[in-house]
Amino acid sequence: MTDYTLARVDEALTELVELVETARTIPMSTSCVLPRERTLDLLDALREVLPPEVQEARRVVAQRDQLLGDAERRSLDLVAQATEDSEQLVAQATEQAEQLVTAARTEAYQLVEAARAEQAQLVSAAGVHAAAVAEAARIGSEAEQYAATVRGEAEQAATEVRDQAEQYAGRLTADAQGYASQTLTELVGTLQRLLATAENGLTALYRQDQPREGE
Repeated sequence: MTDYTLARVDEALTELVELVETARTIPMSTSCVLPRERTLDLLDALREVLPPEVQEARRVVAQRDQLLGDAERRSLDLVAQATEDSEQLVAQATEQAEQLVTAARTEAYQLVEAARAEQAQLVSAAGVHAAAVAEAARIGSEAEQYAATVRGEAEQAATEVRDQAEQYAGRLTADAQGYASQTLTELVGTLQRLLATAENGLTALYRQDQPREGE
């Protein structure tokens, strides 16, 4: 739009504003009375000046509407695509989350079972150790009792053997003493008999050696 055209438009609009502002008001109403011919002239002048610009404005408006329509359709498409993508993402995220949760639960279950198994093994090992300790203690106690019994029986047997040996030794001693005493008695008797025999022999010899009467 040229400067001349702008000036004409400005003059026509200024005059129209003045006509409206100075127009006579209808009583009991907000309407006013305008001079028809002058108003139409001003409008014709504006029409003569504005057609190219109006066409351009119309084209711009049409383009704007088309752009707005395209933008709206594009926005709707984008919203729909975004909604679809978001739903897919949500579905994928949900599926992955469920998989992760399932995997986590499985791993947790496995860990718990492993812990329980390890605990059971530890408890079992502790039980076996305790049982072994108890069994060892029982065996040791029985061994000590058996050893004490054997020692007691051995001491008793040794005492009996000593007693029997002492008794046998006493009998042997008594028998030996009796035999020795008997032997000595018999020897004494034999010696006494021999002595008596010897005395009788000596007496007889002595008598033989004495001179007989009359020799």
